[in-house]
Amino acid sequence: MTMKKTLLALLIAGAAQAALAAPAVPAAPQSVREVDRIVAVVNKNVITWQELQARVNEAIKQLEAQKVTPPARDVLAHQLLEQMITEEVQLQYAASGGLRIEDAAIDQAVANLAKQNKLSEAGLKAQLARDGISMDRLRGDIRRELTISRLRDSEVASRVSVSDSEVEQVLKSAQSANRTEYHLASVLVSVPERADAKQIDALSQKVHKALADLDAGQPFAKVSATYSDAPNALKGGDMGWRPATSLPVEFVQLLEKLKTGAHTDVIRTQQGFFIFQLVDKRSGGAPMLVEQYHVRHILIRTNEAVSEADAKARIEQVRDRILRGAKFADMAKLYSEDGSNAKGGDLGWVSPGDLVPEFEKAMVALPVGQLSQPVRSPFGWHLIEVEGKRNQDVSSDHEKMAVKQQIRARKMEQAYADWVRQLRDSAFVEEHLDDK
Repeated sequence: MTMKKTLLALLIAGAAQAALAAPAVPAAPQSVREVDRIVAVVNKNVITWQELQARVNEAIKQLEAQKVTPPARDVLAHQLLEQMITEEVQLQYAASGGLRIEDAAIDQAVANLAKQNKLSEAGLKAQLARDGISMDRLRGDIRRELTISRLRDSEVASRVSVSDSEVEQVLKSAQSANRTEYHLASVLVSVPERADAKQIDALSQKVHKALADLDAGQPFAKVSATYSDAPNALKGGDMGWRPATSLPVEFVQLLEKLKTGAHTDVIRTQQGFFIFQLVDKRSGGAPMLVEQYHVRHILIRTNEAVSEADAKARIEQVRDRILRGAKFADMAKLYSEDGSNAKGGDLGWVSPGDLVPEFEKAMVALPVGQLSQPVRSPFGWHLIEVEGKRNQDVSSDHEKMAVKQQIRARKMEQAYADWVRQLRDSAFVEEHLDDK
């Protein structure tokens, strides 16, 4: 996984933690002392007031850095508490399933973070220390992000597939002729899967209040931070660029009627209530040259009968045999637990986006003819060998490949949202933020 947190965000988090030591309101008399308390119970774990306040302070700093006026502190606290509950539910699920992040992965993420910010690791540590962030805290934040990312891949990514017929259906539609790309932002008010009429009505009132704020001229980013349940709420609800072929036809028709900067009315979906903003749009569809890789692999899967440690030990034994002279293709036929084993693990020529991120990252970095170290993906442990690289003009195939990626991304997004919502709805949660 590529480490997405910038150093600035981590420094902001440190400032937020330091801010706990200072009063967020006028100082109380010395005889009065703020005591930590429980603001939520999630199954057998708790979220404390101080943990929530750290997250609130961090969010305020992030919004101010984006020149967005933060919503009221109590409003932001309720938004962030729900995010923390959802996050905690996922972390508990990962722990119960034995999902663990290796220290080596944390080490690599720290090294990547330092490199991204043009610092040595010692320089990164010194910079963090000046802002009151310990290396242990940084590693904990990274471990949490990697855990949720790997959980998403293992629970959703490996189960999402796109058939050739789905791609062909899009290519034959009139929509495929539309090369427009849309930069979107959104406000999402989620609706629980088993919500009753009273809950749905309350959530409908909430999203319509968000719409009223937008109609009154409130900045979209502020409204998103105030009302949205989506993970991108504190980033102005930014969804990035989306090609027309990845969106429903009716939605594209709606976007074509919007002026840049305008927003839609409330849109009801299976996930909840949405409001979208058209941030910008552009023409796309330019041909591209793609670097392709001729790759083989050997896969040892993990499952209920094969532990993480056993699978890794087996793949290391296979690697040792190859290093001592055994042919990669022969070892793939004997040991690989993948459909490509009959072909000696040969996956043929693959393009960026064809394979899961962990596999692709290792493949791209691997010199031709060199055997990889064991690589972990949602499917298990791999050995990889790149037999060749080429720059291929894929103008004729590019549209098909792009459509396939877009369909998969849309399915992934929806499947993950549904899975997280079901996980959240099945958890035992008690909120005590408003308790007096």
